[in-house]
Amino acid sequence: MRITIIGTGLIGGSLSLTLREKGWITFAVGVENNPTHASKALELKLVDEIADLTTAIAKTDLIILSTPINAAEAMLPQILDQVTDQVVMDVGSTKKIICESVAHHPKRGRFVATHPMWGTEYSGPDAAMKAAFANKATVICSREESDQDAVEKVEALYSALGMHILYMKADDHDVHVAYVSHISHITSFALANTVLEKEREEDAIFELASGGFESTVRLAKSNPAMWVPIFMQNRDNVLDVLNEHIAQLRKFKACLEKENYDYLQELIENANGIKRILR
Repeated sequence: MRITIIGTGLIGGSLSLTLREKGWITFAVGVENNPTHASKALELKLVDEIADLTTAIAKTDLIILSTPINAAEAMLPQILDQVTDQVVMDVGSTKKIICESVAHHPKRGRFVATHPMWGTEYSGPDAAMKAAFANKATVICSREESDQDAVEKVEALYSALGMHILYMKADDHDVHVAYVSHISHITSFALANTVLEKEREEDAIFELASGGFESTVRLAKSNPAMWVPIFMQNRDNVLDVLNEHIAQLRKFKACLEKENYDYLQELIENANGIKRILR
């Protein structure tokens, strides 16, 4: 299999590394508008060569769109204009808008909308790693809008990565990820800003930050160039979950203000119920 990776950062680079290690691909072309990233992707052997979009599409069987989602939305119609029987897939964190961007494109069937549920707070080619996706979930959205052979090729890719596949409508996907992913990032960004505002001693933050704080706030290191477009595209769903989150925070605040420690314990015990789902 010959693939094009458009955007050679964390997800695109990790896909290429892992698929190459598993023998699933024989050649990878990178499309990268950041010269530093392009050079690093070649150095780290994430790709075999860097090419322009038209050249890359002509040389390969599968095109993986792995840019920030606002860029992906703009590029996808141009990519579909140029493909013949190649398959195009994206790996973005929102699905409704990108699917709508090509809903009436004559080659819509060659596109498969996906979201591998894996990532870290790091970005760029240096962040790429092997065996990153094993035993994680990936979502294929609105598969009935894609050609069967295109879906099967993408399913084979994710199976090679050791991922388990879920199928959802694009709208449903965006609701669910607002709750299980996007709110986590907003909370982490807000917590980091709270600590940076209130704790002026950087040495104290560094020395006193234990595992709990570090694990909670690590997402605050995530790239704003990726996350601002996600919040923009999933604005309504994120606002919905954010309102609920704020309501929950107010309950904890009221318990402390009113010294209602019985209810505070009840809130924490109720939260412990997440153990039924996350073991």
